[in-house]
This record gives sequence, C-alpha cells and structure tokens, in this order.
Amino acid sequence: VVIASKITGGQNVNAKNIIADCEGSLRRLGTDYLDIYNLHWPARYSPQSNWGQSLEYKQEVELYSGGRADFGEIAEAMGALVKQGKIRGWGMCNDNAYGLAASCYAARALGVPPPVNMQNDYSLINRRIDENGLAEASSPVHENVGFMAYNVLAGGVLTGKYLERAAAVDDPDQASARRSLEAPRGRMDERGWGYTLYRYRSGPAAEATRAYSALAKTYGMSLTELACRWTKERSSVTTALLGHTSLAQLDETLRYYSKKEPLPPSLLWEIDRVHMRNRLPIFSSTRVGKDWDGEGEI
Repeated sequence: VVIASKITGGQNVNAKNIIADCEGSLRRLGTDYLDIYNLHWPARYSPQSNWGQSLEYKQEVELYSGGRADFGEIAEAMGALVKQGKIRGWGMCNDNAYGLAASCYAARALGVPPPVNMQNDYSLINRRIDENGLAEASSPVHENVGFMAYNVLAGGVLTGKYLERAAAVDDPDQASARRSLEAPRGRMDERGWGYTLYRYRSGPAAEATRAYSALAKTYGMSLTELACRWTKERSSVTTALLGHTSLAQLDETLRYYSKKEPLPPSLLWEIDRVHMRNRLPIFSSTRVGKDWDGEGEI
C-alpha cells in the first residue's frame, strides 16, 4: 500500500501551507507519514497547468505573477517534512520538464532530497510527455524521477463506452442524455465534469479513439485492454494511477496489467501510425469560435 496526498497549486503553495496541509492530511488519514506528497499543479505560472488552453508561454504573465513560492522554498519545505519523517518522498503533478529539472537542481543546491515522482496525464490520446522533454528529464539517465501516468483510460473514454452512446452533455437525444445523467456511467455523464473534461471527447480525440478501438478489435482485445497494456509497456512510465467505480473494473484492469506477453510489434506500429496522423488529439478542438479571442473549447 502506498499512501499519497497532495497540496493544491498556484498561490496557495508556500512553505507554511505545504507543512500545514501535510499535517492535515496525516490527521485525516490517521497515519504518521505519507509515502508521496505532491503539488497538484505548479506554484508558478505555467501554460502546462492550464489544461492546454494556452497556445503559448506568455512572459508578461510570468513577470507579473509575483508572490508565488519559488523552487527553493518548495524544496526546503518538502525536505523538512522528509527529515521529520512525515513524508518519505515528494513530487509534482501537471508540470513540465522545466519544473522537474528546476525542482531537482534547487533540492540539490539546498542539500535536501529531490522529488521522486512526476504525475501527469498520459494515455493513447495524450503522449505529450514523450515529445516535450519530460520523459527525457525524468528518465533514470537524467533526474531518475518516477513517472506516474494518470487518466490512462482518458476519463473512461478509452473503454469505448462513450462511442457506443455519447456522454450526457454531448448526446443530442434528450431522453438518452437524461438516462445518462440519472445513471452516470462515469464522470463524463455528470454535467460539471462532462463539460470540464470535454478535451477527452473533442472531435480529434473521438477520431483517435475510434481508430484505436478498431485496432483493438482487429487484434482480438477490448479497447480497455489495449489502452492499459500499451501504457504498461511504455519505457517512460513507472506506474499508473487508475480509477475505478467497481471491484469488477479493478479486477479487469489488474488482469490486463498482469499479462506478461508484450503487444505485437505490428500492433505497436499501427498505434504509432494513428498517432502520427493525429498527434495531440486532446489538445485539439473543432469547437473554436471565430470571436473566441485565442481560445478553443477543450
């Protein structure tokens, strides 16, 4: 069993709150220590933590985003918690290669333990870490920080269930949408999360999902199995964080992760071919209004 908790990101992150929030988690969980304590998103301004809506890094936003904890303050507070035995390791979530490398350098300069894990979104329809330097920075060759993939099933989209019947907020059939809202199959059928997580069901994401579903069928497996086994075999992935709503789902994914035989090379190449035609599906959108001032719906 690995016990983990988080502090939020942004301006809430400072030495005082890092320690206070950790101690609050320890009380609520009834434990003496956490194995992992993460920042949920960066303390600093970063387009990475804006879920992809930002089309560029804006220096002026950085220059006027004062009052935020720097890498040294964060590393020093985390180091103090390690020394006190309240956490065994720390890390970050929804960050990028710059954030990881700067955190490691700051910790070493202060003589405290560097981060041990990075948790980011990663799946068949979001391979961004493989191409933006994060997989390189976190590898054992460089910073040796374990990578924890979350949303391996893209919020349930990579089970294929939303291909069979659209998510409630996308469903043009009002009666069908109402049934989904009353008996949700997952977060995508909830109004709040359904709108928030549209990026996993955008036009390009749905196109990629259909292509991967067809590949899975051709190779005699479910889309869920393909998504889980593909992620498991990626050299950049140390572990995966999976969410379930039933024990049956847990048993299913454990069965896939327990399979020792690798996916066929021919299938891996077909997956790469889909990827090369549609490289960043969850950060692409067909819902881009002409007057939306640089924003698209994801």
